[in-house]
Parts: sequence; C-alpha cells; structure tokens
Amino acid sequence: MTKEKFIDSLREFANNFCKEIVTKDGNWVVKGFIDIYKNIYTISTDTKVISKIIELYIFPKILEFANSNDLEIILTKEQNYYPDITFKDRDGNLFAVDLKSSYRKNENNINGMTLGTFTGYFRDRESEKNISFPYKDYNAHIVLGIIYDSVKEINEEKVFGINNLENISSVIKNIEVFVQEKWRIASDHPGSGNTKNIGSITNIEDLKNGNGIFSTLNESIFNDYWSFYLTNDMAKKAELPKPLYRNLKEYKIFKGIK
Repeated sequence: MTKEKFIDSLREFANNFCKEIVTKDGNWVVKGFIDIYKNIYTISTDTKVISKIIELYIFPKILEFANSNDLEIILTKEQNYYPDITFKDRDGNLFAVDLKSSYRKNENNINGMTLGTFTGYFRDRESEKNISFPYKDYNAHIVLGIIYDSVKEINEEKVFGINNLENISSVIKNIEVFVQEKWRIASDHPGSGNTKNIGSITNIEDLKNGNGIFSTLNESIFNDYWSFYLTNDMAKKAELPKPLYRNLKEYKIFKGIK
C-alpha cells in the first residue's frame, strides 16, 4: 500500500468515525463511567483524562479500519513509546500513527499539540529505543488529530442513575477529526513545557489542510531542521554560545536557503 493510499483510507475512516461519536446536537456521546450497579460517574474536564478516554473509545474502530484494509496492528510496548499505533501491510510497509487531541482556544485556534521528540530515535533513525521500529523504517509518520470544544458547565451531581443518562452534560462537543503527516502540521518551535518535543501549528484550518510552516518546503527540510535544533540548555551542553537557530527564518540564513 502506498503512503497516499493509506492516508486517504485513514482519512475516510476518521470522517466516518467522527459522525459516530457525536449526538445530533454535536455533543460527545460519552457521558461517564458505569459500574455494575448501573451508577454513572461523570468525566473530569481534565484534558489528559479526555485524551485517554478518546484513545480507548477509538481503538475498536481502529481495529475495524485495520481489518477492512488488510492491515496488521502493532501496539507500543510501553506507554512512552512511539508511535501509538503501527500499521503493517502485506508487503511489510510500516505506517506510524499517533493519536493527538486538543481543545479550541477560540474559533480559529487550538491549544496546541506535541508531535513527538526531536531527539533520541528522531535523530538516530536506526535506534530501537522508545520506538516500535526504527524511525527510518516507516513509510510515513501520521497524526490522527481530534479537535473539540471543552464544555464549561459542570454536572452538579457526580453520580447519576442509568435513567438519568439524558441529564448528564457531555464534557466536550463540536468534535472534528483530521489526518495529516506530522511534518505538514509541525511548527518551528518546541511544544509546551521543557520537554524536547516538536510543537504543532495551532490554526485549525491549517491543521486540517496540512498547511504548516514546512508544508511549502519538504519533509527533508523538516527532518534536518529538527535534527539539529538546540534548546538553550542543549547549546550550553554542547559548549556553544547560543543555539544555531531559533526559528525557520534563522535556519534558512544558517543554511543559506533563499
């Protein structure tokens, strides 16, 4: 299977999946957790909780996608391994898919996503540390992204009976799903915090259409940029007065690219 065929198939799956996880009024169909006594416990609005539930909820659909496209699924050995899911076709072609989610800050922008490390296996393309297969062995590195509105209203009750299901407010709504190659939606700065992760662009239309800062260049430029990107601490450790570049504009000057 070619990279283009895989992405088209995954995109079709994502669009269909999106329709199944929202109600007619655009709310998330997941309301909470249920126990054997038919008590429903409402979900926290914490983004990490929502992200994990989305992953759990989407997995059976991922299995359907794999079966319908004659693909083998290989899951990560550990929680911090890359990618979330490896797909393998009959010819042995590998496709890395990471599940990412983020909430809308406003009509046009999300809070942002991290797209994996720019050190470790990203730089040593033959490394098998913290990755299912060496980075170089993948035909494509793809993000299945989920964008949503976080609902501010909090359920007054924490526990509901099964008969009160309709009274439970969904914690997210207005869900959109997109599929893009990682390099097409990457920014030229790290993600949030001090972690050495590639940050994403935040404009929603650009995310859906793959119009990131590297999209007018090519994947080789993206790889080279992030393979030699240094934080201040990394530059100091390398005994450099400052990083070689801090953004794509400075990188182009450093490399002599017009």
